[in-house]
Amino acid sequence: MKDKNRIDSQISKLEEKYKDSGQDVNSYLDGLLHQRYLTYWDYIHLDTLLSLQVPRTYFPDEEIFIMYHQITELFFKLILHEQKQLVDDKSQNIDFFVEKIRRMNSYFESLISSFYIMIKGMEREQFLKFRMALLPASGFQSVQYRMIEIYSAPLENLVHHTVREKFTGEDSLEDLYENIYWKKGATDIDTGEKTLTLKQFEYRYTPRLVRTAKQVKNATIYDKYLQLPDSKKNNKDLIKALKTLDMNANINWPLMHMGSAHRYLGHGSGEIDATGGTNWKTYLPPSFQKVVFFPSIYTKEELNNWGKEWVDHIFNPDKLKK
Repeated sequence: MKDKNRIDSQISKLEEKYKDSGQDVNSYLDGLLHQRYLTYWDYIHLDTLLSLQVPRTYFPDEEIFIMYHQITELFFKLILHEQKQLVDDKSQNIDFFVEKIRRMNSYFESLISSFYIMIKGMEREQFLKFRMALLPASGFQSVQYRMIEIYSAPLENLVHHTVREKFTGEDSLEDLYENIYWKKGATDIDTGEKTLTLKQFEYRYTPRLVRTAKQVKNATIYDKYLQLPDSKKNNKDLIKALKTLDMNANINWPLMHMGSAHRYLGHGSGEIDATGGTNWKTYLPPSFQKVVFFPSIYTKEELNNWGKEWVDHIFNPDKLKK
């Protein structure tokens, strides 16, 4: 009797639900009778997922390279998933704010700790051979990471540090985007010519990135923080979480790439160019870029010394985790 009453109650709730949207609950119940049971492999599209690794060469380690980059993009999607919720939120609920930043940090920290797959998980000889079949593709072309940056901070915070003082939030988003820091990472230092890697990326993604920047203008994570009342803005847990996010995104993550690039491209007497032609020795070090999402939560001294304590670590691969 207890189970029957519960079933009747659930059916009554379903009737109300579908009635509100002008639907007939009986039609949905008929569909439920004919519907197949859901399996794990169908739910996550496992067979499709496992078919997405398509190496361009016969070197076994290329499959590791592909899978790790695909895993990275899935983690980027998780970070963006949390960022979008925070950007859309208007409640100024401090617990919600801290929790979303905490989740972003957990995803970044998983990526950072797993990057040793890239540093220690492939044979250098194989990598240097199969990479030549990947030209001009580069991890530089990850649009999701560029979106993470745009959701995090206003474009004026992402302008290259050599010209950052010339720009403010009053400048057009198009001008700010044209001077964004990462473009110099794929530009020939001597000629100023953009690499094919950058040209391809701009052609494919510039409209989307500029559109995203317009959508989040005055609503980035940093803007959300600045708009909090002082009583919430000074919350210790929030400030700690934001500093950790800045550290993860703008110091620890580039540092891991620097270690990988040094192992595979800067090893021994000869120095090798990245596949996309990026200037990795000047593009990757945090102390060179000085990208900071949330500058107002730091002292002037902290900003001046941004990433400097990591320089020796970056250029000394022996200090990387064994």
